[in-house]
Amino acid sequence: MQNQQCFKGLNTSAKDWKKMIRHLFFVFLFIHSTLAQKGLVKPPAKKWPTLNGVEPVVIARGGYSGMFPDSSQYAYSFAKDTSLPNTIMFCDLQLTKDSVGICQSALTLDNSTNIPVVFPKGQKTYNVNGQDIRGWFALDYTADQLFKNVFLTQNIFSRTSMFDGAFPLWTPDDVVGTKPASKLWLNIEMSSTDKPEGCTTRVPTLPALEYDMFYTQHKLSLAQYVEDSMKYINPDYISSPEIGFLKTLDGKLKQAKTKFIFRFLGADAVEPTTKEKYGSLLGKLSMIKSFAAGILVPKEYIWPVTKDLYLQPATTLVADAHKQGLEVYASGFANDVMLSYNYSYDPTSEYLQFIDNSQFSVDGVLTDFPSTASEAIACLAQNKNASRTMKALVISHNGASGDYPGSTDLAYQKAIDDGADIIDCSVQMTKDGVSFCLETADLTGKTTAAATLMDRSAMIPDIQPNRGIFSFDVTWNEIQSLKPQITSPDVQSSLQRNPANKNKGKFVTLSEFLELAKTKAVTGVLINIENAAYLASEKGLSITDAVASALSNATFDKQSTQKVLIQSDDSSVLTKFKDVPTYQRVLNIKEQISDAPKQVAEEVKKYADAVNVIRKSIILGNSIYFSTSFTNVTEEMHAANVSVYVSFLRNEFTSLAFDYFADPYIELATFIAGQKVDGVITDNPATANAYMRSPCSNIDANIPYPILPIKAGDLLGLVDPQAQPPATAPSPPLEVADVVDPPLPAVATVSESNSTSSPPAPAPAGTKSSSQRTAVNTSLSIAAIVGIIGLLSLKL
Repeated sequence: MQNQQCFKGLNTSAKDWKKMIRHLFFVFLFIHSTLAQKGLVKPPAKKWPTLNGVEPVVIARGGYSGMFPDSSQYAYSFAKDTSLPNTIMFCDLQLTKDSVGICQSALTLDNSTNIPVVFPKGQKTYNVNGQDIRGWFALDYTADQLFKNVFLTQNIFSRTSMFDGAFPLWTPDDVVGTKPASKLWLNIEMSSTDKPEGCTTRVPTLPALEYDMFYTQHKLSLAQYVEDSMKYINPDYISSPEIGFLKTLDGKLKQAKTKFIFRFLGADAVEPTTKEKYGSLLGKLSMIKSFAAGILVPKEYIWPVTKDLYLQPATTLVADAHKQGLEVYASGFANDVMLSYNYSYDPTSEYLQFIDNSQFSVDGVLTDFPSTASEAIACLAQNKNASRTMKALVISHNGASGDYPGSTDLAYQKAIDDGADIIDCSVQMTKDGVSFCLETADLTGKTTAAATLMDRSAMIPDIQPNRGIFSFDVTWNEIQSLKPQITSPDVQSSLQRNPANKNKGKFVTLSEFLELAKTKAVTGVLINIENAAYLASEKGLSITDAVASALSNATFDKQSTQKVLIQSDDSSVLTKFKDVPTYQRVLNIKEQISDAPKQVAEEVKKYADAVNVIRKSIILGNSIYFSTSFTNVTEEMHAANVSVYVSFLRNEFTSLAFDYFADPYIELATFIAGQKVDGVITDNPATANAYMRSPCSNIDANIPYPILPIKAGDLLGLVDPQAQPPATAPSPPLEVADVVDPPLPAVATVSESNSTSSPPAPAPAGTKSSSQRTAVNTSLSIAAIVGIIGLLSLKL
């Protein structure tokens, strides 16, 4: 229904927009390709454990179907422009009534086009191999009817629908004719089974059916179409899950250079010719070699994944197939789906598992996001020990909190192992004066406190708008009795972080954290200090003294080998540390800003050497998850000799604007290579470190495949202006009042009876940092439920 409403509005102005948008698209591609192709110098050849020792190939399923409607002009053109030069274009072949081939991933057109609106009475039911299938079929319409009236739509709900209705159906001839020239892969089956696991799709998945027989019943011949097409499109690859069909083609096209590929469907699906399950055909590779040059298999055939999304040991399929002289191609890759937790939501890690392991490499990967596969092959594979090419700092956010509960010993150790330059500790204070590391003073979100310390809950508006259980009302012994808890940043999505690590690790004191940093010889530490005024005036605790003492005891104030970054949202806290010249002071600007005027930036410099700003203060976006423009904040801060760190970067695709193509490496490139930030604060240091070590991160070098930053607003410019949401009001600029805070109050003497926050009433108001305009936290009721469930799971 949503699609039908969209297409009711198509009129003459919409047609004019389509012409304009196609022009803008090719300008966009021209700029992108010009940047990508300057000074192409080939890197040293790599040795690959593929069948023929050559680099694995990228196969773009329907072009760049992860962004644009599957098998559309933009999808194919964008795939060619943003991927490796030898990327192969994959076309799922369907036939029209007059035997014209079109690229469509399903037998019916209902869910990938606007055909239900154009031909509302065209729905039919056909019996295909004993199964009734109802919908709109391409073979009921001539090519002229379809090309003039029907337009493509995105068929996976989690992907943007902003390009629906902009593109007509595309043919294999169109794909071959689109410049630059590329190889063509024709896939011939009843329905694409390449819907990545975890995608909510509009395309129905059908069992293996006798595809050619269905067309024969309608007086159409796929074999004849393929034979005729050899004269003008000459596909490089033809795949099918039907043995009989491939044998027929093999008999007719023996002189052709086309490679025939046998496609395996699900292990329990039945192959139509032999009536055997595909799983059992894995043991008959020598028979397959008699009519095929290779096999295309779901990726789980090679690296199985358990139902709870953990990677299992590899099978011997690749080695077995290579022994028979068969190439092996893996299918089912996409950035915007639930991956195995072993990959930490880094899509390149999955590709590397298939092409850069000590055992084997597949010969190619079939993907909806060909640029990411290209990155894995050209930039990251066989590159683990490379030196850094970029100077920006990789700063952890609560350690490697994308993999372990934040601020725990395991999170910090993982961050160090993953190449973080700076590990961070947000310092909290206990009731008995122990300083330790945890992201917030509220224990409910990051620990199991809600299950056991509910009687300590309090409402403290100076800290946050919701009730919480606060560290300064709890002793260190009590905190040690709790379990840490891994948290996922996007509570609205179904993407959770590694459940196996949910409660692993232990809390560390500030002294233990500093000792770890010294022992592991990391580049430096970031110490984050918040709520200093409240703790001094209301709890009788000096967090600044505790930090200064711990740093001094660890001799960080008497050396310059390791960096010390003191971060706070309170300028008065930073002033406390100005007498140690080796410390770098960082002003934490939590709120979104649109500008940093010269006068304000110069005021920042009086208190800080650097600022930590959120992503939206550098790159603006809209409500449909497209970027709109860049701010000048980084340039303005740099002009005042203030370094800029950006937070928080995460691998989960739900945290990325559509411009980044669900690829965290493109976001890293945009901030580091594009916006020239001095450091990134990330939940996933491994990803940032891999990007920094990649030769492709240096866009000024003469390399064949750079990882390019986005140009904010360019992708949105390809969207129909009438479909775009209203422009949002700009966020305010940074002001002097946001920077300068009152002096810290004296440390109060607090009696034991007043040392615990009173649950029924709000705590007395203290001095609050002016840059902390609002605070957002999970409500205690939700946190309590999560905590109780977590505690129960520990006992089971």
